[in-house]
Amino acid sequence: MKSQLNEARFRFLNEQLYTLTGPEAFSMFQEDQESFKVYHEGFQSQVSKWPVNPLNIFINQVKKLPKTHTIADFGCGAAELAQSVPQKVHSFDLVPLNKFVTVCDISKVPLPTKSMDVAVFCLSLMGTNLNDYVAEANRVLQPGGELKIAEVESRIANSQNFITQIESFGFKLLEKETSHKMFHLFYFNKVKPCIKSAIQDVELNPCIYKRR
Repeated sequence: MKSQLNEARFRFLNEQLYTLTGPEAFSMFQEDQESFKVYHEGFQSQVSKWPVNPLNIFINQVKKLPKTHTIADFGCGAAELAQSVPQKVHSFDLVPLNKFVTVCDISKVPLPTKSMDVAVFCLSLMGTNLNDYVAEANRVLQPGGELKIAEVESRIANSQNFITQIESFGFKLLEKETSHKMFHLFYFNKVKPCIKSAIQDVELNPCIYKRR
């Protein structure tokens, strides 16, 4: 019974997160941190059923980078990336599931401008202010820094449109992987600072998990 209640609560929270701004989601979970834990456990349960976890792909890629590289993990969950690689990873999310997580709204992370080599969004572009998140990734990345994005396949109505939207923030596509069954991977380089007047709205469909 408890498992069924938590599944229902996860679905409710998941749907809410697609209709809230980052600051609104931050306030909601600061008032009820237990709900974030329920959401995270439900999310992990869903991803565990996938043939491949995109986070593991990113972990293996980061391990091959110079150990001096610094990484910003936006919407890190339990900060698995930080605990799996030798590089310094700054892990950000709405609630501290462990000591590796810095609590913040990921549209305003406590990092200096042009200070990171890599920025990661692994299934974490949620809410109504996606533009703010992508712009913040551009801000913290050094020129030439890499942006890694993993998103659920069903959220991307048109892959080329999504690429064009991200590129409007000052990025250039390096590579995309669409061969995985459940998700797509995108890799971009920062080529210039983000100019607000030039950006196109980032559009992603909500990801609604069905009752099983």
